[in-house]
Amino acid sequence: MSVNEYDAIVVGSGISGGWAAKELSERGLKVLMLERGRNIEHIKDYKNAHKEAWDYPHHDVPTQQMKLDYPVLRRDYPLNESTFGMWANEKDAPYTEDKRFDWYRGYHVGGRSLLWGRQSYRFNEQDFLANAQEGIAVDWPIRYEDLAPWYDYVERFAGISGSSEGLDVLPDGQFQPPIPLNCVEKDVAARIKKAFAGTRHLIHSRCANITEPKPEQGRTNCQYRAKCWLGCPFGGYFSTQSATLPAALKTGNLTLRPFSVVSRVLYDKDKKRATGVEVIDAETNQVIEYKSKLVFLNASAFNSTWLLMNSATDVWEGGLGSSSGELGHNVMDHHFRVGASADVEGYLDKYTFGRRPAGFYIPRYRNWHKDKRDYLRGFGYQGSASRQGWQKDIREMGIGAELKAGLSEPGHWGIGMSAFGEILPYHDNRIYLNHQVKDKWGLPVLAMNVEIKQNELAMRKDMQADAMEMFEAAGLKNVKGYDSDYAPGMGIHEMGTARMGRDAKSSVLNKHNQVWDAPNVFVTDGACMTSASCVNPSLTYMALTARAAAFAVEELKRGNL
Repeated sequence: MSVNEYDAIVVGSGISGGWAAKELSERGLKVLMLERGRNIEHIKDYKNAHKEAWDYPHHDVPTQQMKLDYPVLRRDYPLNESTFGMWANEKDAPYTEDKRFDWYRGYHVGGRSLLWGRQSYRFNEQDFLANAQEGIAVDWPIRYEDLAPWYDYVERFAGISGSSEGLDVLPDGQFQPPIPLNCVEKDVAARIKKAFAGTRHLIHSRCANITEPKPEQGRTNCQYRAKCWLGCPFGGYFSTQSATLPAALKTGNLTLRPFSVVSRVLYDKDKKRATGVEVIDAETNQVIEYKSKLVFLNASAFNSTWLLMNSATDVWEGGLGSSSGELGHNVMDHHFRVGASADVEGYLDKYTFGRRPAGFYIPRYRNWHKDKRDYLRGFGYQGSASRQGWQKDIREMGIGAELKAGLSEPGHWGIGMSAFGEILPYHDNRIYLNHQVKDKWGLPVLAMNVEIKQNELAMRKDMQADAMEMFEAAGLKNVKGYDSDYAPGMGIHEMGTARMGRDAKSSVLNKHNQVWDAPNVFVTDGACMTSASCVNPSLTYMALTARAAAFAVEELKRGNL
């Protein structure tokens, strides 16, 4: 085997790429993991992990120059000093918008596994059935029971804190003890349960922050610093750097190559197999070919699809995997930025300990069991209660002892929650290659043509009204609903574009995440999703990746790939 030959190539080093590298290398394959951005080493390169707002030149708010340089990132919270440089450079890697799409990308080793919200929920049985039952898009080629053992497997390794609730809408998993609800959340949970006769449940968040140490991975339990997006030097949450990458490197079978822009999958049209990938060195522009028996695409949903579109164009005009006409279509996200807030009276003798990295979750209840709405699917809520700190007195005119006393006393309690709703897989929500615009390396960029439709707009009315209804039923005061500016992409849960299915004529991937047109190419990131559910999708990517990697190695041993 030459220096440029491997058993498997993994494109991308985020949540799914890290899992692919771990599973393939632990199963004995020589693996090359390619990352288009810079390396970030665990602990050593978490430059801002111990900083506070006052340690930044502009107190962690974006400068005018940052806003000019990052016109997309400035649309929401990701543009700030503390995470500056952790999001993709928009000048080097632009994209175009037929319709507004907020695409927040992490181009570095670890990808968005260093930046994610860590909410980790399983799809339920109905999530895999709904498309077929409702005549939407295509049927998932797998069912919950196909993925359940793999959910178990990845939860145990990643470390998911949560509580078992026995709810069919939100299957229980292999949990560490949950991050506790505070006193207000516990009481509001009890009031909601009583007011709605047990049909709605306010429960602990399920998140990839460990509450018990995992010494075998060198990870210490969460320190309640709420600085997860700066990289955790304690390994308190699951990321490529803290968990999967060390496991893969430990085998001696993994080679990691950062600054590697993969430009296309190399395809042998006679053998109908991929033979490797072409890479542009991001620093020198040198073009290199790497050969392999397996290729795992884990570059994030849209970039994996971009790579398919830019490959084998001499065979298919639309690229590798385009024969069904579905490549690039069926874009999904989770629509949110709608919910409610309220004031909570009392509890003035109570305060919180530390800074929790999670709050509460209210699982879906709409279009569930006997509930029927004028739209399809449903939504869940994420939220928290907290007590106002020193910020409450900023606008006040007190001075001297009066001001000091005011700043040392916490304010009243408040509570808020945002709904996350499912977006249906519409064929005309799509991305495609824009050959008129090129990136820093001369490659065509993606164009976005995505919108939410009537089903989501109808759902949003309930997402706001129900939040207000629950807070009012719980006896809270000054209840205010909101529905603020949402554009597709803002959920940072982009999915679809290379969906799984049962038929090569209507899907890009089969039930094992193999590209129908090249069975030794696997896509296991968000691109593969056939529908979106309303829960955060990362745990499902992990389970699908581990499952596909195990299958790929066995097929390779059998000589089928």
